[in-house]
Formats: sequence, structure tokens, C-alpha cells
Amino acid sequence: MALEAERAKAAAALEAAREAPAQQEAQLLVLLDQFAAAEARRARASDALEAAETARLTADRAARAAEQAAGEARERRAALVARLDGVRERFAEIAGQIRESVRMEPEELGRHIAGEAVAVPTGAAGVEAHLFALERERDSIGPVNLRAEEEAQEYAARLETMRVERADLSGAVGKLRAGIEELNAEGRERLLAAFEVINGHFQTLFQALFGGGQAELRLIESDDPLEAGLEIFACPPGKRMASMSLMSGGEQALTASALIFGVFLANPAPICVLDEVDAPLDDANVDRYCNMLDEMRRRTRTRFIAITHNPVTMSRMDRLFGVTMAERGVSQLVSVDLSTAERMVAAQ
Repeated sequence: MALEAERAKAAAALEAAREAPAQQEAQLLVLLDQFAAAEARRARASDALEAAETARLTADRAARAAEQAAGEARERRAALVARLDGVRERFAEIAGQIRESVRMEPEELGRHIAGEAVAVPTGAAGVEAHLFALERERDSIGPVNLRAEEEAQEYAARLETMRVERADLSGAVGKLRAGIEELNAEGRERLLAAFEVINGHFQTLFQALFGGGQAELRLIESDDPLEAGLEIFACPPGKRMASMSLMSGGEQALTASALIFGVFLANPAPICVLDEVDAPLDDANVDRYCNMLDEMRRRTRTRFIAITHNPVTMSRMDRLFGVTMAERGVSQLVSVDLSTAERMVAAQ
């Protein structure tokens, strides 16, 4: 039984092997057909690739040609723009010459020339008359200046010299203004510094002369110290602060004395002449005034010359000078050294 089964299997295998060549032949035919179709597709793809490559090369050449043409066009455009700018400048120059020469716009001159061209006669007699009129117009202009070009050059040289001189003058004016500004700045600084010092001395001396009160100097009417005015405000004991012009004559005299002495303390001078300063003062204020003179004499080296008729003031001086007229029309100078006189009286 086993052999029969094996034999049957072998027979079946033999039958299958006998049929295999035919099947493989059929498969080979199918594969050959597929290979032919694939070969055809490959050929078509190769043709398409070659055509595409050719088209690419053609497009590249066209692109390079277009780029070259664009570059040439840009160069031509730049040249035309430069030429147009030159033409515009030349046109503007010619138009300016026309305006300067004939005092009219180029369009108006064109219309005028066109009108004259139409008005020119065509006949011989008319042309001769027109020529005669033009000659008279030319003669009316006057003789030609043959030195016009030389004179123009001379005037141009003079104009250039004047321009150089103007530039030098402008520079000198600028330097002068800068120097003035610098001097003004330094003057403001010094003026304010001196003002503060004098104002301080003035306040102290005012209180000493009046036995109290307040006083101050103020710059008015301008923020610039060099252009501002000076106003004195004072407040004697028992009164309100007010301008010096509202004070009495004696108060004004004492206030002015305080200001003068304050100036001398800030910037002493060798000599100070006081002319009848004590005239509006009573005896008490004269005594204060003389005390202030003594204080100023001790604090400074200034020699004070007081012109006065007040006996209190004369008694406080070191030396007296007087003028007498013993005989009519004959004046005589008399001097008395009070210090020496006091020593002589004390010695007796």
C-alpha cells in the first residue's frame, strides 16, 4: 500500500513536470511582452528627457540673451538719462541767457520771432524797407564796446576781491562779536560779584548810620546786569521798606553816604571829597556821620576831604582849611591842625 501511494505521488509529480515547460513557456512569453512594453516606455522617456534637456538649454540661452539685452538697455537708459540731464541744464542755461538778454520768457520770444517772421515782407521793396528799419534799430543801440570783455574780466576780478574782503570782514565781525560776548560775560560776572560785595557793605553801613533798619540794592528793568538799572530800597527804624526817592532829605543823605562808603570799602580810592553832605542833617545824625568817617579812616587808607559849614563836623576833623578876606578883594588861606592844637592845650 505504501508503494502504491509513493508510485501515485511520483506519477503525479511526473505529470506536473511534463506540464511545467509549457507553463514556463507561457510565462516567458508574458515576460517578453512586458519587457517589450517597458523598453518602449524607456525609449519614450529617454526621448522626452532629451527633448526636455534641449528645451532647458534653449531656455538658458534665451535667459542669458535676455539678461544681456536688459544690461544693454540699462546702459542705454543711463546714457539717455545723463544726456537728458545735460540737455535740461543747457536748456535752463539758454533760458536764463534769454531772460537776461531780452527780458522775456523763451516761449514769449518764440512767439515774437514767429510773428516777426510772418511780418517780414517777401517783395524786394518790402525787404529793403525792413532791412533799413533793422539798420536804424541797430544804429540806435549805439557803438560797440570793444573793451567789453576786458572790462568784464576786470569787474569779475574786482568782484572776487570784494568777495574775499567781505569774507574777511565777516570773519572779523564774527571774532569781534565773540570777543564782545566774552567781555560781556566777564563783565556780568565781575559786576555781579562787585554788586554783592557793595550791597553787603551798604547794608552794614546803613544799619550803623541809622542805628538799625534795613537797606538793599536791586537791579531793575532788565535781566541782564549790564543793561539793568540800580534802585536803592531802604527802611529806617520804624518805617516801611520803600524807594530812596520817598525818604526825607536827611535820610537820603545818610543813605547815599552809606552807599558811597560801601563802594570805598569794596574798591578804596586815595581821596574822597564830600561836599556839604551834612547840610540836611541834624546834630545827632551829624555825629553819626562823623563817627562813620572816623570808622572809614581806620578801615581804609583813603583821605577824606569834607567841605562843610557845620561846626560839629569841623570839630571832628584832623585839619581845617578856611578862606578869609581880611581886605576887600584879597583872599587868604588859613589852616589849623586840630590834633596839634589839642596837644598844645593839653600841655598848658
